[in-house]
Amino acid sequence: MTIHYEDQSNIFHLQAKDMSYIIQIVNGTPAHAYWGKKLRHEKSLEQFIAPRWDDKHNSLPLDGLPQEYPQYGTGDFRSPAYQVHLSDGSRITELVYKKHRVIKGKPKLEGLPAVYVENENEAETLELELRDEYSGLTVFLSYTVFADHNAIARSVKFLNEGEDPIELWRALSASIDFHDSDYEMMYLSGAWAREAQVRTRPLLPGSTSINSKRGVSSHQHNPFVVIKRPDANEDHGDVYGFSLVYSGSFLAEAEVDQYFNTRISIGINPFDFGWTLNPGDHFQTPETVMVYSSEGIGGMSRTYHKLYRTRLARGNFRDKERPILVNNWEATYFNFDADKIVSIAEAGAELGIELFVLDDGWFGKRDDDTTSLGDWYEDRRKLPNGLEDLAERVKATGLQFGLWVEPEMVSPESELYKKHPDWCIHVKDRRRTLQRNQLVLDFSRKEVRDYIFEVLSDIFTRVPISYIKWDMNRYLTEIGSVDWPTSQQTEIGHRYVLGLYELLERITTKFPHILFESCSSGGGRFDPGMLFYMPQTWTSDTTDAIERLRIQYGTSIIYPNSSMGAHISSIPNHQVGRMTPLTTRGDVAMSGNFGYEMDLRTFSNEEKEIAKQQVSLYKEIRPLVQKGDFYRLKNPFIGNEAAWMFVSEDQREALVFYFKVLAEPQMLNKRLVLKGLNPEFNYVSVNDGIVYGGDQLLNAGIYLPKLHGDYASTWFKLRAQ
Repeated sequence: MTIHYEDQSNIFHLQAKDMSYIIQIVNGTPAHAYWGKKLRHEKSLEQFIAPRWDDKHNSLPLDGLPQEYPQYGTGDFRSPAYQVHLSDGSRITELVYKKHRVIKGKPKLEGLPAVYVENENEAETLELELRDEYSGLTVFLSYTVFADHNAIARSVKFLNEGEDPIELWRALSASIDFHDSDYEMMYLSGAWAREAQVRTRPLLPGSTSINSKRGVSSHQHNPFVVIKRPDANEDHGDVYGFSLVYSGSFLAEAEVDQYFNTRISIGINPFDFGWTLNPGDHFQTPETVMVYSSEGIGGMSRTYHKLYRTRLARGNFRDKERPILVNNWEATYFNFDADKIVSIAEAGAELGIELFVLDDGWFGKRDDDTTSLGDWYEDRRKLPNGLEDLAERVKATGLQFGLWVEPEMVSPESELYKKHPDWCIHVKDRRRTLQRNQLVLDFSRKEVRDYIFEVLSDIFTRVPISYIKWDMNRYLTEIGSVDWPTSQQTEIGHRYVLGLYELLERITTKFPHILFESCSSGGGRFDPGMLFYMPQTWTSDTTDAIERLRIQYGTSIIYPNSSMGAHISSIPNHQVGRMTPLTTRGDVAMSGNFGYEMDLRTFSNEEKEIAKQQVSLYKEIRPLVQKGDFYRLKNPFIGNEAAWMFVSEDQREALVFYFKVLAEPQMLNKRLVLKGLNPEFNYVSVNDGIVYGGDQLLNAGIYLPKLHGDYASTWFKLRAQ
């Protein structure tokens, strides 16, 4: 990891683990020269850009120059990275390189989540300072490279050093121009209960984009995009990932120009965004984490997994094993009392489960989803002795106690709304759209955040809570705030996200002993921004194992398994009505943070024994699932099978899961080729004692048992001798 600068050629050569990234200043414009496999730092690097763009006629052909942070209005007709509106009515700026500095380590981003380092030797950061002399706008481009990861973290800071206000209309976090268009774009799309569906399309002249305008990162598109060579697959080929560390509306765009160059840009969605920079004010964009892999999609995924698991997630639970839990939602919905809850906890204790989570319906007068959000005090009809008593009764069974909350929401039918009807996101004198019978609290306002902090702090202090599920069940509509002037209403969407981050920082800092899990109707806000505050996310409201094969496979393209909540639920499944064996449901759920979402009291004796075995097995394999290297073996999007495996860092242990969706007649035993093992090791199968050579498993594979019936699965564990 080194950042080189050659002053004669104005070249910056950023070297990471096995990767190089090269920038050249061409007539004051930062131009993109190279991103790929690690190069030696040689004088010949000067030939990258300057000879191709010789400025013979004192005019820079910006429309073809590969740039690092392109602007609007000066000859580049592609999508700009930023756009402003000046006090004279013009929208034209011309950022020119002024100076740079190299910083050991990685500076924090003010008010925003970001990847971090624990000592300055883990990374180096280049900061380029650009300035538009006419307006006084100064822009700082930040690039951090890492010693142990093929990744670059990019962000941008705008500073108004002029005499007049400047309106930011567009402020993306990163833009990069590739020198050809021979790429495919891959991304994760979906809907509620159908998140993280892997999509791939070729890039052609014109623009291709994914986005969210919903105020959150959304079920529909994850704030993440990949471009890859057409021949790149899971294990081979050049792949480039772009992940936005942000939880609000976003844009990710690929544009192929008339010269067949490709521009990738990502950041806050410019739609309905504006930000006023008064003289002396600054604006910080979220961070984009860019990963290069020459080892296909799998290599990119493992880089993101390790980086996000160890240098994005924080706190006491970053490296701790996550508890096996039972959640009462699908067991009781709103219909419960203290005795029923304790009886479910007792059933969980019999199976060896470690944590009970009380879900929706414990507060206000909450008998359905029409009331009480915002009234964060116990419903004494259901819990006559309060949460303290219930938590102690649950703990007496041997389980820890956890709680569901939805702090960002308010029900019109609530004491809070009757007292403060202006505390929700809304536009004055306009209709307030209800979704799930609720509105969104205005977290751009400090008094609203302070109220939520105080009421939650009271509960978390007096009740022995070890886990919180933080839910968010609707998108933002009528985005506005009565607390901000007319000129700043386009700031509210982003200020909501900043307010959320401020509240999460306060509350997770005050209660470091609590494991927080984020949720947004499942995966509606499964993004890196939330993982900075909460190390795991409820992956989807779909608990059907077969649907989860695709959802968890797609989520693993970028996010580590340690971040995925994955539970067994009852059958017929509540979302799709499918009847899936308990063993298969367990094998899918054990590939994430394991738990049960059902009434354990209904288990037969046979089911109890299966569940006890699942709980016991997960306690054994938990370190490998949560910290091992993850390899995808069979893609459920393109066949009747799915398979994946976990390998310990020293390659001495491995765990393989295989799933067959529909039964097929007249099928011989198949061999499954494995990945990630040491070819020089011999591995014994813990299941049957057979010894295999690592090279045999990597090249010839291992025979799978015949599986009978639909929705079948198997697993096996390998240990080096």
